[in-house]
Amino acid sequence: MKYSLFTFLFYCFSLVSAQNIPLYVGTYTDADSEGIYIYDFNLKTGELSNKKLAAEAINPSYITFSSDKKMLLSVGETDNFEGTKSGFLNAYSVEKDGMLTFINKVSSNGAHPCHIQLNNDNSKVAVSNYTGGTVSVHSVAKNGEISPASQVIDHNKGALQSHAHSAKFFNNSLFVADLGRDFLAQYVESGNNYLLKENYVMEPKTGPRHFEISIKGKFIYVINELNSTISVLKKQKNGYDFVQNISTLADGFDGKSFCADIHLSKDSQFLYGSNRGENSIAVFKINNKSGELQKTQTISTNGDWPRNFTLSPNGNYLLAANQRSKNISVYRVDKKTGKLTFLHSINSPTPSCLLF
Repeated sequence: MKYSLFTFLFYCFSLVSAQNIPLYVGTYTDADSEGIYIYDFNLKTGELSNKKLAAEAINPSYITFSSDKKMLLSVGETDNFEGTKSGFLNAYSVEKDGMLTFINKVSSNGAHPCHIQLNNDNSKVAVSNYTGGTVSVHSVAKNGEISPASQVIDHNKGALQSHAHSAKFFNNSLFVADLGRDFLAQYVESGNNYLLKENYVMEPKTGPRHFEISIKGKFIYVINELNSTISVLKKQKNGYDFVQNISTLADGFDGKSFCADIHLSKDSQFLYGSNRGENSIAVFKINNKSGELQKTQTISTNGDWPRNFTLSPNGNYLLAANQRSKNISVYRVDKKTGKLTFLHSINSPTPSCLLF
């Protein structure tokens, strides 16, 4: 009987463990936060539990994984790294228990880095510096060590102040959203550097912040912070054309609001964007032929200032990081309609980036 009970309990524990996956949370470090945190996320229930400090760090406001999830990189969103007007980036190895072991740090070559991304083979990383207006490109060794920058792309031009807010590698291109100068830049790899191919210019005071690229690069969806819109670009023979601008806000909302994050569903049928001010997630249905969007829902984030959000790997949940109210809200996703249903929320120290 004792053996049967032990077997049953072991089975239950194994089942629960199999349902749990790690969620890493980047933060702004203040009185409540000490760095990068890790939670257990239950894929069956959507529950978050077992919060731990994975690594002490200064303002790791944006974090990203290598493709094999054996390495995690973070920005250090500051402007005083080693006495320079720059921030920095950290490299960590991911241990079996989920904790992070520091590898090294290097300058981001610009103040207040706010976004970081690796290329597909994890050999290069691009860091966007918001205040500095630069994008710093670095080589990454197989052991995860980051080298000093091999290229620094400077978008500042005379009195025109750049605010580089995100950069993504796609095939042999590097795309950069410049919130300060209202364009999405496309650079093409040439030898060890990236050369400018095209600036896709937005309307004045639009503020392109983050963007998503569809699987084959047919469409690019750019979320614009300053006028609360999403711009849709469609691939043509030699570049991209604009096909739509659509509001992210609910009809009738007339307060101040600023867009933040954007994500595609795994099947590319739906697009999600966050609004800071309205404090909502906007849900869009995608026309797969034209790329145009139809807004189907805006739902409260049950918190203040949703700087970032993410979808669970199985696509069943969306989690929103409310920076000012210091909580993470969890929603169930209807995969047929893309619409969200609020489940619950937990307190979390100044969350700014969620990473599965």
